[in-house]
Amino acid sequence: MSNSYDVIVLGSGPGGYVAAIRCAQLGLKTAIVERENLGGICLNWGCIPTKALLRSAEILHYAQHAKDYGLKIAGEIEADLEAVVKRSRGVAKQLNQGVTHLMKKNKIAVHMGEGTLTGPTSLTVKGEKGEEKLTAKHVIVATGARARDLPFAKADGKRVWTYRHAMTPSEMPKKLLVIGSGAIGIEFASFYNDMGADVTVVEMLDRIVPVEDAEVSAFLEKSLTKQGMTIMTGAGVEDIKATDKAVTAKIKGKDGKVAETEFSHCIVAIGIMPNTENVGLDKLVEMDRGFIQIDDYGRTKSKGLWAIGDCTPGPWLAHKASHEGVTTAEAIAKELGNKDVHPHPLNRDAIPGCTYCHPQIASVGMTEAKAKEAGYEVKVGVFPFIGNGKAIALGEAEGFTKTVFDAKTGELLGAHMVGAEVTEMIQGYVVGKTLETTEAELMQTVFPHPTISESMHESVLGAYGRAIHI
Repeated sequence: MSNSYDVIVLGSGPGGYVAAIRCAQLGLKTAIVERENLGGICLNWGCIPTKALLRSAEILHYAQHAKDYGLKIAGEIEADLEAVVKRSRGVAKQLNQGVTHLMKKNKIAVHMGEGTLTGPTSLTVKGEKGEEKLTAKHVIVATGARARDLPFAKADGKRVWTYRHAMTPSEMPKKLLVIGSGAIGIEFASFYNDMGADVTVVEMLDRIVPVEDAEVSAFLEKSLTKQGMTIMTGAGVEDIKATDKAVTAKIKGKDGKVAETEFSHCIVAIGIMPNTENVGLDKLVEMDRGFIQIDDYGRTKSKGLWAIGDCTPGPWLAHKASHEGVTTAEAIAKELGNKDVHPHPLNRDAIPGCTYCHPQIASVGMTEAKAKEAGYEVKVGVFPFIGNGKAIALGEAEGFTKTVFDAKTGELLGAHMVGAEVTEMIQGYVVGKTLETTEAELMQTVFPHPTISESMHESVLGAYGRAIHI
């Protein structure tokens, strides 16, 4: 087989493998280079297996509260951590095999090994076939990112964990410290709390999930505290000492006092670092804190070299990477003479964010504070789930939907949700933003009854003083 291609994709995560498939669909001879597992971090060690873990914790939570639903379960409900992890790994394996099938189906050549660029459109791969030299008309870099370490607390996999260690624990933490309250930190805090661990979350900013709307942050903190977590905001971990048996952390509280506390384990979830070192990128692209700088279609400063996903500026989300993959593939096809493709740049204002804790969080667009900072006069509607019949019937009446509109034009600026199944519902607002909807269209939309999605309608009505059930 010739090692010359139209497109080579370096990395097979949700950005890379989607880009490769779209290139193949457009008739381009395509190859993908992967050093570890097809599907990348998201499929094998991130988005998917963590949701499998969280589903097990959710089932455990419902079983423990069966009495609330008029049910009796004989005997004690226990979590089998080994079995829970085994199920999660099985889900990841199944999807990894699915991506392998998709590569074959689309006739995409797979080169397993460590890829290093030798120029904008050439690279070497050191792997199972020795050293291979590959060339292409275009190369897409999709190398992703990894967890950021604390300088004084390197993850060892025993007592100090990254998300990867937390997914395959050798033992159940008794007392867990989670450093960072972004999506990764809060999801693992929620999982281990439901599984029975004593969980403390430390966040240096003044509220948890700080990228979310302030009302959502406040609601989530109250809910997690009610579930038994200790939440410390405006606090910082100044030092960690790990031994074979425990982790001792010095934590500076918002009052400035430093206290020393012992934990059985610690998860560090303070952000990510792009995988852009030792790939041969240094003279080929411009970088900012290690992230490859690109235009709206994924182009770098070197002709023929493109980049997508977590190795480029955020938000660092799998669905953003996949969307970029399609955009870049179509832009390449257009450059290669395909007149039937019309790539559109990514609209960053319409990228949803989802956090799968208990309760769930989902959002799109501007928070109320950001909208006001941007100079908008806003209309805001908030509808609590306690006014929603389906939420009450499900026993999930905690939560709310919040919408933010431009008071002058009716443009939907943002939507923010916390509660049961909101990660499935947010797409309704994303479609609305993509179609540039106003409050008028949303008000005229018929929402099915009984569904929690009716809270979305009521929130819109509430922004204009027309809510029915509150």
